[in-house]
Amino acid sequence: MSELPATTDQYTQGKRNAFTRFLDGVEWLGNLLPHPVTLFALLAVGIVFLSGLLGWMDVSVVDPRPAGAKGVAEDGMIRAVSLMDGDGIRRIFTNLVDNFTGFAPLGVVLVAMLGVGVAEHSGLLSAAVRSMVLGAPKHLVTVAIVFAGIISNTASEVGYVVLIPLAAAIFYALGRHPLAGMAAAFAGVSGGYSANLLIGTIDPLLAGITQEAAQLIDPDYTVVATANWYFMFASTFLITLIGSLVTIYIVEPKLGAYDSSRADETILDDRMMDEVTDTERKGLRWAGLALLAVLGLMALVLVPDWGILRNPDNGDRIDSPFFDGFVVWIFIFFVTVGYAYGRAVGTMKTDRDVIDAMAKALSSLGLYIVLVFFAAQFVAFFGWTNLGAITAVTGANFLVETGMTGPTIFFMFILLCALINLSLGSASAQWAVTAPIFVPMLMLIGYAPEAIQAAYRIGDSTTNIITPMMSYFGLILAWATRYDKNLGVGTLIAMMLPYSMVFIVFWSVFFYLWTFVLGIPVGPGSPTYYEMAN
Repeated sequence: MSELPATTDQYTQGKRNAFTRFLDGVEWLGNLLPHPVTLFALLAVGIVFLSGLLGWMDVSVVDPRPAGAKGVAEDGMIRAVSLMDGDGIRRIFTNLVDNFTGFAPLGVVLVAMLGVGVAEHSGLLSAAVRSMVLGAPKHLVTVAIVFAGIISNTASEVGYVVLIPLAAAIFYALGRHPLAGMAAAFAGVSGGYSANLLIGTIDPLLAGITQEAAQLIDPDYTVVATANWYFMFASTFLITLIGSLVTIYIVEPKLGAYDSSRADETILDDRMMDEVTDTERKGLRWAGLALLAVLGLMALVLVPDWGILRNPDNGDRIDSPFFDGFVVWIFIFFVTVGYAYGRAVGTMKTDRDVIDAMAKALSSLGLYIVLVFFAAQFVAFFGWTNLGAITAVTGANFLVETGMTGPTIFFMFILLCALINLSLGSASAQWAVTAPIFVPMLMLIGYAPEAIQAAYRIGDSTTNIITPMMSYFGLILAWATRYDKNLGVGTLIAMMLPYSMVFIVFWSVFFYLWTFVLGIPVGPGSPTYYEMAN
C-alpha cells in the first residue's frame, strides 16, 4: 500500500467529488452550532425542558427486562422522568457537583495525564516519536496507527489518552496533517472498539448481559467471554485495512495542507524532524530498562496463581482489579520511563522537575475540564429522564414489527444498534436495555445469542466516533483544538463520518459472509443457529 504525499497540490486543489461536497456540507452545518461548551450547556437545559414536556404527556414504553430485575419498575414500564418538577429541580441542584466529579473519563484523563506529563516534559515522547518515525517505512505509519488503536482497547483507556494525541504528533513530524493522524487513531480506538486480537474487559461484561437475556428463553443457556473471539480477531485486520484506506484516500485529502498558524504554539515542536542524538539514545536505553521493570511488575501481580491483582473471587485475569484499574498502570508506566529518560539526559534531576511536569500537563487541560463540566450534566440529565432507554426500546420494537426472519434481518439490526448508540453511548448500558428484546426475539426465529451479540458489537462500535454521547468525545475535541483553535464540532464529525459509514457497510457485509455464507462460528464453541427444545 502506498500513501499520497501530504503536501501535494492534489490536497488543496484536487477535484471536489460528490462525497467530499457532502462532507463539506456536514462540516458547514455542524460548525453552525455554537462552541462545544455552549452546545452541551444548551443540550442540558434542553433536556430539562423536554423531560418536563414528555413527563407531562406521560410518555412510556414496556420494559423488556424481567420483573424483579435491577432497575425494573413495579408496573413493568419505563416512563419519561420530568426534571421540571420539584423533585427534578432538587435532584439537579444536589447532584451538580457529583455529576462533574463522578464523570468517569475525567478522573481517568487527569490521572493518566499526570504520568504522560512526566514523559512529555522529560523529552521522552519527542525522542521516541522521532526514533520510530525517522526509521519507519512511511507507507506503513497509517496502518500501524490504526492497528495500534484497535489493540489499545485491551489496555482500557490508553488509546484515548495516549495514542490519539501521539498519532497527531507523528503525522506532524512527517509533514502530514496532524488531525489526519488523530482521526486514524480515533477510528481504530473507538470505531474499531469491538475488534481485537485479545479478549478485553468488555467481553465478559457483554457476555454476562447476553446470557441473562438468553435465559429468558432457555434458562440453562450460557455465554462465555470468548463467544465472539474468532470474528473479532479477524475483524481487527479488516478494520485496520479499511481505516488506513479511508485515512489516506478520503480524510487526508479532505483536510488538505496543514496550516500551523491555527495551532496552539505550545503543541508544535520544530525539532520533531531532527535526528535522535547520542544523548537521547542513551536516555531511550534507560527508558527501555525502566519499561522492562514495569512489565515485570505487571506480570508479577497478574500471572502467578497468587497474583494480588487477579480476581480475588475466582482468580480470573481479565475480569480483575488489574484491568479495572489499568489507568494506574498508565500512570506508573509513564512516570517510571519518563523519569528514567530524564535522569539519563539531564532533564529530570529532582522531584521538583517531576512535579512541574505534572502541573504543566494538567494546565493544558483547561478547556477539556470546562467542557466536561457541562457534558457531565447533559449525560446525567439524559440518563435520569430515561429518554435513552425509551429510544432504545422504541427502536427495538420497530425492528420486531418489520416481520423479517432471514439472515438479512441482521443488516437492519446492526443499523438500528448504530442509531441507538448515537443517544446511548455506553456499550454495556445500551446492551443491558436492548438485549432483553433482541436476544429472545432473534432466538425465537432461530439465531444463537453469540451471533446476535457479535452483530450488536458492530453497530455499537461504528458510531462511537460521531456521537458526542461517547464519553471521550469531549477529550478528542480538546486534543483536536490544540492543532486547530477554530475547529468546531462539525469539523470533527465530518472528519470521522467517512470511517463510520465505511465501517458499518463493510463490517456488516463481512459479518454476513463470515456467519451465513462461509458458516464460520463467531467464537470457539459458539453456534450460529439456535433450535428451541420441544
